[in-house]
Amino acid sequence: YWLISARLMSRWCLACLKRCLLNHLHTTGSMMGATVEQFNCAKSQMGTLKKDPGNEAKLKIYALFKQATQGPCNTPKPGMLDFVGKAKWDAWNSLGSVSQEDARQQYVDLIDSLLAAEGPVVAAQPTGSAATFDTLLVSTEDNITTIRFNRPQKKNAITVEMYNEIIKALEESGKDDSVITVITGSGDFYCSGNDLTNFTKIPEGGTQQMAKDAGELLREFVKAFIDFPKPLIAVINGPAVGVSVTLLGLFEVVYATERATFHTPFSQLGQSPEGCSSYTFPKMMGNAKASEMLLFNKKLTATQACAQGLVTEVFPDSSFQTEVATRLKAYAKLPRNSLTLSKQLIRGTEKERLHTVNDQEVERLVERWLSDECMQAIMSFFQAKAKL
Repeated sequence: YWLISARLMSRWCLACLKRCLLNHLHTTGSMMGATVEQFNCAKSQMGTLKKDPGNEAKLKIYALFKQATQGPCNTPKPGMLDFVGKAKWDAWNSLGSVSQEDARQQYVDLIDSLLAAEGPVVAAQPTGSAATFDTLLVSTEDNITTIRFNRPQKKNAITVEMYNEIIKALEESGKDDSVITVITGSGDFYCSGNDLTNFTKIPEGGTQQMAKDAGELLREFVKAFIDFPKPLIAVINGPAVGVSVTLLGLFEVVYATERATFHTPFSQLGQSPEGCSSYTFPKMMGNAKASEMLLFNKKLTATQACAQGLVTEVFPDSSFQTEVATRLKAYAKLPRNSLTLSKQLIRGTEKERLHTVNDQEVERLVERWLSDECMQAIMSFFQAKAKL
């Protein structure tokens, strides 16, 4: 009996010791404050919340984000009639002199607690699909298939492998039971366009074969977007460059965070437009504005892109994921067939035109890739990069 009691007491003491140690580590971690990486991770995870956390929690999230990124409230108090602005200002101002490090930690803790309250999230593969991807994260939940570029360490630059995987993911998503498909990026970038190392891998057939293969791949890639049957929504979580921008004219809706930028530096690299942008951009924004982007490499802010029709709506970065998730969940509850058939009516009249434009753009690009001018521009880019 005493032996059993002693063993039980020993186990109880050991358990207490473990609890004390864990509490100490948690307290020490909180005192140190969350790292920037943990803060950014929490910001991304906020978009996975299934339920609306309520206005009080959203105001707290907003306030902590502002405090963590900008410090104590430093803007004039909104007028009494600006109810939303005043509520946000009051929430931020109430944090007083809380340090940015403490605000980051509180932000991370709050997001963690909201996620924990919902239980573990399990991302499912699209219905009927056993495919796995190396450069993408693909999941289906609440009638929404999400295709997420997943090379954050390379700013989601698109490799040959990634081109093929996006084509495959779109093919599967077009056939699954989801209502809408969303494309977004991992990390701080949406997508930085082509990975220029694609141009450094010369096959046995030489540059002629490389240009031909790249042209055919690009043709099939853009074709996958033109032919996609369901509503396609872009969630631009950060800067977008090159082909990731030119494709946006083939999406039904484009939502962007306020810190997103849009850049198509084709002539700078001795190349020419793709993604049907030579047709869709002038149609959306007029010839003059389209030429500024496609010919003269003008970079647009999210607000400018919205004003020119490239982006549907811009959201504050602090609430971007939450607000967009609310919209997407509402869209996913609409009748699937009604949305698909309506898209056919809207897009059907210009589908043939888009395929023709795609063919013309690819043909011109293959010519460009084989030109001395393009090769010299790309070599200059790598040399400039090597000096950084």
